[in-house]
Amino acid sequence: MPSPTQVVALLKAQNIRHVRLYDTDQAMLLALANSGIRVTVAVPNDQLLGIGQSNATAANWVARNIIAHVPATNITAIAVGSEVLTTLQNAAPVLVSAMNFIHSALVASNLDGRIKVSTPHSSSIIIDSFPPSQAFFNRTWDPVMVPLLKFLQSTGSYIMLNVYPYYDYMQSNGVIPLDYALFRPLPPNKEAVDSNTLLHYTNVFDAVVDAAYFSMSYLNFTNVPIVVTESGWPSKGDSSEPDATLENANTYNSNLIKHVLNNTGTPKHPGIAVSTYIYELYNEDLRPGSVSEKNWGLFDANGAPIYILHLTGAGMVLANDTTNQTFCVAKDGSDKKMLQAALDWACGPGKVDCSLLLQGQACYEPDNVVAHATYAFNAYYQKMVKAPGTCDFKGVATVTTTDPSHGSCIFPGSIGRNGTSVNGTILAPSSNSTSSGCPPKYFADVGSITSSVIVAFLLLMSVLL
Repeated sequence: MPSPTQVVALLKAQNIRHVRLYDTDQAMLLALANSGIRVTVAVPNDQLLGIGQSNATAANWVARNIIAHVPATNITAIAVGSEVLTTLQNAAPVLVSAMNFIHSALVASNLDGRIKVSTPHSSSIIIDSFPPSQAFFNRTWDPVMVPLLKFLQSTGSYIMLNVYPYYDYMQSNGVIPLDYALFRPLPPNKEAVDSNTLLHYTNVFDAVVDAAYFSMSYLNFTNVPIVVTESGWPSKGDSSEPDATLENANTYNSNLIKHVLNNTGTPKHPGIAVSTYIYELYNEDLRPGSVSEKNWGLFDANGAPIYILHLTGAGMVLANDTTNQTFCVAKDGSDKKMLQAALDWACGPGKVDCSLLLQGQACYEPDNVVAHATYAFNAYYQKMVKAPGTCDFKGVATVTTTDPSHGSCIFPGSIGRNGTSVNGTILAPSSNSTSSGCPPKYFADVGSITSSVIVAFLLLMSVLL
């Protein structure tokens, strides 16, 4: 995995101003120092019981993980635990105590004005999320949710909610259309309508967020904002997960970003953007579980993009190619004569250096028109700095994020074996890991609960058990 320094370099290069850590990894906090990036850190679940039962333990945690790093590292929020009510129910009785103890330690250090305290919840704590107006939190947790919401309200904080339309879609047994989960446009007769409010819902995400708003109002809390602390779509799955694909992951995350940046808001709160953390920055090859569990990232372990987000019309939030790693290749099924003509043009009038395609040279094999055309197309594409229209060649070429290099044939724009780039910059592979010996994992954050809407990456440095 890329080192903390390399990750921060990527965030800064993309002007990403918010990150979220799922613990307080010291190397990452140090790397983030003086970057200006706003950081949310977390109390891991395995530390929650101790902190929730001891004010002194909470104060020591704040001194060690917060006070030691601010103001150089711009820590702005602390997530106390993660999905405690649904994954660590034995700690639920001390959750609000832990939040209060952490907050008291911040008050003692005059940091409560700049650092908010909250805790992320799974959206599964909401019962019957559609129609949203009839939604309510699982009543079992009222003894926790009521004091928790009082705490958030009194401290000016926000509720953290994890929203996964992918799982809602998968678990609906065909009731939820794929387009509805992916933010794709729907004809008016396909929109979901809340019969109580007559509000129209065009996507799962908005319906779940509004269900949370209505659930809070059911408990008489109407002024606590929502931050979506996890959302995304896997790019690969096993045979039982046919909709975990590159195209769907790209569509969901691209549409989600545009939805937030356009200040669309939700039907209940139009025009109010919902800050959203995209799950996640890197794939996790070593994560246990299904194939999809390993493939939520925007980048692979070497820092190469899994796909390029489609952000046309959303503003330059992330560069179209965050690591300069796109290539031009021959399109599958193209006519061989057209490929040969395009190859001849690239190596002639196109002024591409095709010397590596000569017999005995590194890129001669495989000796066929598809392989040779791919090399020439890509060389021209890189030479033209990937300008629009430079990877077409009358329809026989296409852009890809898959490095076509093979053996000793290293294509222009490719990562070298030591992690450097033939042209441009790339995150180099790193043997760094967390203190547990487990690789760090990362997320991404979209939006801000302030009036300015921004895109940021969220970094998750948690121990994988």
